[in-house]
Amino acid sequence: MDSGIGLLAATAAVRRLRPDADLVLSLDPEGMPWGPRTPEDLTRRALAVAEAAAAHRPHALIVGCNTATVHALPALRARLEPGIPVIGTVPAIKPAAAGGGPVAIWATPATTGSPYQRGLIDAFADGVPVTEVPCWGLAEAVEHADEAAVGAAIAAAAELTPDEVTTVVLGCTHYELVAERIRAAVQQSDAPPLVLHGSAGAVAAQALRRIGEQPAPDAPAEGTLTVLLSGREGELPATALTYAEGRLLPAASPAR
Repeated sequence: MDSGIGLLAATAAVRRLRPDADLVLSLDPEGMPWGPRTPEDLTRRALAVAEAAAAHRPHALIVGCNTATVHALPALRARLEPGIPVIGTVPAIKPAAAGGGPVAIWATPATTGSPYQRGLIDAFADGVPVTEVPCWGLAEAVEHADEAAVGAAIAAAAELTPDEVTTVVLGCTHYELVAERIRAAVQQSDAPPLVLHGSAGAVAAQALRRIGEQPAPDAPAEGTLTVLLSGREGELPATALTYAEGRLLPAASPAR
């Protein structure tokens, strides 16, 4: 679940680990973006999106959105667990800081500076220089596959990123869809290769662990795909096909 196509990163990671998995993607195009909403409003919409997915009786629910995890994860778990394990998406600050930094965390304005993100920095980045970078408009630009707007938002965030940064945490799942564009914007010509840390792979692996399943990347690609748009069955947004992660999915047949 996510407000929009940011969930593609985790979805593609699950598809690669388990091509046979039946997937339900629950999006909220009527409410996207969630970032500018109040925590209360965001939580209300996240619960509605989660309950639409839960009606399909999934084995687990991945919250494929950092902002929703920051503000709504306790409410989602209170509503759905223990019947449906809920896996949040946490910015990959711990592995990024383990590299020694300096680190920049690119995130939505709603996540940047939040007590949740600050808590992760305090817990896992002790002694490592960390810069929190609010990425105004980037998630929305990625959602609409607006190439010019994506470029402008990345350039603006790159301006806020110190030159000495060696590692960037992609603290919004939408950003993982344009990771290489972010790398190109931040990479200094005379510096070692920039390290990017997303969350999709770790989240997909955690979801399998929570339901007692093992990766089976060679399984026949027979998994079905159901798309929910603000609670109603629909089609994968056309913009999803702009990204490699989205193009993995149409090969799956729709659920019957």
